[in-house]
Amino acid sequence: QNQNIDPGDSLMSFKILTLNNIAVEGLRHLPREMYEVASEIGHPDAIMVRSANMHEMEIPPSVKAIGRAGAGVNNIPVQEMSQRGIPVFNAPGANANAVKELVIAGLLLGARNICHAWNYVRDLEGDDAAVGKLVEAGKKRYVGFELPGRTLGVIGLGAIGVEVANAAHQLGMRVIGFDPQLTVQRAWQ
Repeated sequence: QNQNIDPGDSLMSFKILTLNNIAVEGLRHLPREMYEVASEIGHPDAIMVRSANMHEMEIPPSVKAIGRAGAGVNNIPVQEMSQRGIPVFNAPGANANAVKELVIAGLLLGARNICHAWNYVRDLEGDDAAVGKLVEAGKKRYVGFELPGRTLGVIGLGAIGVEVANAAHQLGMRVIGFDPQLTVQRAWQ
């Protein structure tokens, strides 16, 4: 069912159906002279997806490949696509830095009680002097703790886990990682 296609053939134009918003930076790799990319397109040659669940979707017979803009493929019926001869690709590590930043943000939010303190301050009423006194009186409840010297366990040391482990280490944390399929290359990272 798959055809030999020369992407350099200027007469060919491939139709790519997008199921989610795909970053402009990623779409730049698909020149308009060769690719028609849209969220509604008939008889697509390929599908590009981020998080949409494709398990209940009827995948047109014209589809020759599915690309996931992300690490996993759990939202794609890989076994069914394999039986149809349709390769499924993903981009492991593509979002590793973004996820690492969210994990570190979560560590900081939790350790320093930022959300609770924010809610406390946001609900204060009165003039500047009254609010200032309430802030001074209440801030001791939201001190939290510092991260250096604390231990962080990281389960899974793929692209994301390695980024999180290294960032936590740079913050002075003790990091313990677990990954039953850890490669030597990842261990060095």
